[in-house]
This record gives sequence, C-alpha cells and structure tokens, in this order.
Amino acid sequence: MDRMFRVLAFWTGIFTVMFYVGDMNNVALLFLVQTAFFLTVSYLKLSERMYMYLFGAYCTIFFVGFTWYTEFILVPGFGH
Repeated sequence: MDRMFRVLAFWTGIFTVMFYVGDMNNVALLFLVQTAFFLTVSYLKLSERMYMYLFGAYCTIFFVGFTWYTEFILVPGFGH
C-alpha cells in the first residue's frame, strides 16, 4: 500500500509541474503540498489498515473542499 501512495505522489507531482508550466501557481502549490503529503506518508511503513484510513480521510477532505469550492466560490458562466 505504501507503493500506491508513491504512485499518487508521482501523479500529483506531474500535475504540479503541468500547472506550474501553465502559469497556474496557486493550483501548482496545492498539488505540491499533496505530493509532499503522499510522499511523506508512503515512507512511514504503516499498516495497510492505517493507509486505508488515511486515504479515506484524504478523500473525505477533498470531497468536502471541492463541494464547498463549487458551491460558494466558483462562478458559473462561459469564459471571462
């Protein structure tokens, strides 16, 4: 399971680079923090159950944050 967190760190790292190249610095910073989190957790040698709990907590925080963002921050419309 620790390898799966390294895979998540790899892909969030790829997204970090792509967002940075696309001049989306705030989102790149957010993904950089996620990359650091996944990489740090992957080397802790936790039990499989704890990895599942951490991933469930991560998903819960993401879904709540994404729902809050789309409900209160995102302005619907076409373009600028």
